[in-house]
Amino acid sequence: MSPQRIAVLGATGSIGGSALDVIARHPDRFRASVLAANTRVDELLDLCRRFHPEIAVIADPAGFHRLREGLRAAGLKTEPLAGPEALAEAAASDRCETVVAAIVGAAGMASTLAAARAGKRLLLANKESVVLAGALLVREAEAHAARIIPIDSEHNAIFQCLPADRALHDGVHRLLLTASGGPFRGWTRERLAGVTPEQACAHPNWTMGRKISVDSATLMNKGLEVIEAHWLFGLPPERIEVVVHPQSVVHSLVDYVDGSVLAQLGNPDMRTALACGLAWPERVSSGVAPLDLAAIARLDFEPPDRATFPCLDLAYAALRAGGTAPAILNAANEVAVSAFLQRRLGFLGIPALIAATLDAVPDSPADSLDVLQAADAEARRQASALITRFAN
Repeated sequence: MSPQRIAVLGATGSIGGSALDVIARHPDRFRASVLAANTRVDELLDLCRRFHPEIAVIADPAGFHRLREGLRAAGLKTEPLAGPEALAEAAASDRCETVVAAIVGAAGMASTLAAARAGKRLLLANKESVVLAGALLVREAEAHAARIIPIDSEHNAIFQCLPADRALHDGVHRLLLTASGGPFRGWTRERLAGVTPEQACAHPNWTMGRKISVDSATLMNKGLEVIEAHWLFGLPPERIEVVVHPQSVVHSLVDYVDGSVLAQLGNPDMRTALACGLAWPERVSSGVAPLDLAAIARLDFEPPDRATFPCLDLAYAALRAGGTAPAILNAANEVAVSAFLQRRLGFLGIPALIAATLDAVPDSPADSLDVLQAADAEARRQASALITRFAN
């Protein structure tokens, strides 16, 4: 049997790197046939020299010349492509059967939708695509027989704990998403006022990119995951709960109507979820160390501090509002986090800016991708204009 051909979108990021690590461990089963990155041409070239993909895509067209010349200099037959359209075309092409969608932010939406419409096995690590266009993505996946396997550790845990037959999901009482609490668990709002980007990016358990690390620190990451869980698993917001679990060993739980609670446990390493998605329904080695419960010794759980970290409630409110509200929330958050990382906005300014943007941009029915993209653009415009009101 030929190896499964895999497109890794976001190959130079932390999730892409974890996916490639698992792929490299099983050359008889998996082949990285498409590699894509945003702007990191040199890193993409290094990966091409190692994995020899059929296609390499740089999303930023300005990097095409360097990519093409670098591939020629390395003597590789890899075809260079550039631009967002090329990214979507590569995800939908016959050069891959599986797509790892690991591009951060709304920039990953078009290629994720393209993979769904092409009927791919879609390993979904780009939560913003679901937040922005969850109804559309799920509808397209069902229409084209695409299989969505979530790769966020929390949603992958739920995926593993739910019955494969969706008809049996009626027995589910609620979903419990675990949150580490981030680097500022237990802090007061007064103490948070002086938080720096370096502190916010120092996650206690996970190695992640800067944007998602800040989202974890504000609990917006968990809010986005609540919205994502609603669309992926079909439960209303009142049956999706968040519990803080500092050890990050229990990745999420499913509470059934008969009183049973099923949980998925493992060391905090994205390769577990990626190996699950790549080989499902089989199991393959991921390179993750076995879990030593005796060494861990204890598992703690506590409710999230919603007053100190209001981003979680902002996400619940956007989900309940429906329509374009989640898209507005996501866009405002991306603008706010970028401004914080550039030191133009304080840590407490992140939820304040998001709330102000939600108030400034009216939500409307999410009838099409055009409507969602327009709401995204308007939210970014409004959030950018409002930054000075909340700056430090």
